[in-house]
Amino acid sequence: MEVKISDEFLGTVAPLVVYWIYSGFYVLFGSSEKYRLHSKKEEDDKNLVSKKTVVKGVLLQQAIQAVVAIILFTVTGSDESPTTNGSLSVFDLGRQFFTAMVVLDTWQYFMHRYMHQNKFLYRHIHSQHHRLIVPYAYGALYNHPLEGLLLDTIGGALAFLLSGMSPRASIFFFSFATIKTVDDHCGLWLPGNLFHVFFQNNSAYHDVHHQLYGTKYNYSQPFFNVWDKILGTHMPYTLEKRENGGFEVRPVKVVKDD
Repeated sequence: MEVKISDEFLGTVAPLVVYWIYSGFYVLFGSSEKYRLHSKKEEDDKNLVSKKTVVKGVLLQQAIQAVVAIILFTVTGSDESPTTNGSLSVFDLGRQFFTAMVVLDTWQYFMHRYMHQNKFLYRHIHSQHHRLIVPYAYGALYNHPLEGLLLDTIGGALAFLLSGMSPRASIFFFSFATIKTVDDHCGLWLPGNLFHVFFQNNSAYHDVHHQLYGTKYNYSQPFFNVWDKILGTHMPYTLEKRENGGFEVRPVKVVKDD
């Protein structure tokens, strides 16, 4: 008996599975100091939350994400859609993906920035994510459930709806977005990493934001850093090798808190 797996099911489950598989890949590289942006000791000493708590928090967010995806596909999905039958051109798919990237980046930049500027929201919601002063791969989606819903889940839903992509296309887009988010938080600088070639918004760029001197800068995620540059929240940095191995991200100039 042939078992048919729907695009809606894969669109819901694939990004969740990809998250843990890709994170596991970076955990292996993180066991060595060679590629780390912070030493293992810094990770253990500076972070304010246990890895067990991080895993629980991520699983909770992924459960919420799955429920919203199921509702979204139920309301909008259709087996008769032209995209399901694969009739869209590569150009159309590229346009949908680019539109979704712009929508997701725009939503996350302004929501993320507001959560830093609003003291109540930062103290009670967004500060949970910043307990990871030294980010690592599977902590990428560790945050307050409300923040996960507002930034990631609703942002993803808007990107899906406004781009007009099909459930099948969403499998690939949200798996890619998940990989990019994990990469931004991996705390590593790997040679030959294509994300560092094609995106200025990368693991070093986002590491700046997780440090005390950079919490009001480099808000952009997950793809481009355009909004930071347009609105004056871009903090340039240099990447230098540490004597004991690995790399260190240093701001070009340290700015004072407002």
